[in-house]
Amino acid sequence: MARILQVPVNPLFPPTGPVKVMLFGEAPGPLGADKSGIPFWGDRAGRQVFRALEAAHLASVPPAAYEVWDGERFKQLGLKPLLNGAALSNAYPSCPTRDGQTFRAPSDKELKNSENMHRLLQELKLAEGRCPAWLRVIAMGKRAAWILEQLRPDLDLHALPHPSAQGLLQAAPDKGKGMKLADLQAAWERNLGELLAL
Repeated sequence: MARILQVPVNPLFPPTGPVKVMLFGEAPGPLGADKSGIPFWGDRAGRQVFRALEAAHLASVPPAAYEVWDGERFKQLGLKPLLNGAALSNAYPSCPTRDGQTFRAPSDKELKNSENMHRLLQELKLAEGRCPAWLRVIAMGKRAAWILEQLRPDLDLHALPHPSAQGLLQAAPDKGKGMKLADLQAAWERNLGELLAL
C-alpha cells in the first residue's frame, strides 16, 4: 500500500473568468488528490465529480485520464483538468491518517482548527470575489457540510452524500440493501448535475 503524503492540497480555480459554484469534499483521498495535488483528481469518488462537471460544461478532462484514474499516474503523465466556472476544494486540506497508510475522516478538532477555518474563509472569499451573483456551494459528505454550516451559515449551501461507496450506501434507504452500487453512483452523479445546472 502506498504511503500517504499528507501534503496540503490547494484549491483548484479556473485560470480566468467567473466562478459560479464551488465544490467541497471532505479531504483529499489517499490514491487521488494526496498524490496528484489536485482536489478529487484521481480520488476513487472523483470520477463522478469530474464526469458531472464535464456534462455541465464546467470542466475539461483529458480523455486518457478516465483510462488510468490514479493520482500518482496523473502526476507522472502531467494530466490535469481545466475548470470553467467552477472551483474545487476540501473541508480539510490534507489526507488524514493514523498510520501513514490508511485514510480516516477528519476530526472535529482538525476541521475547527483556526488555521483550517481561516483557509476555508479565504477560499470562499476568493470564489465570491469572482462570482457575478450569489455563489452556490456544494458540500459532498456530512463532514464538509457540517464545517461549512458552522463557518458561514449564510452560504447558499447544498449538501450531497459523500460519493464514496461507503457514503452512498449509508445515505441510501435501508443502507442500500438490495441496491447496486453502480445505480447509486449514477443517481448521485445525476443529483450533482442538477445542482450544477441551477
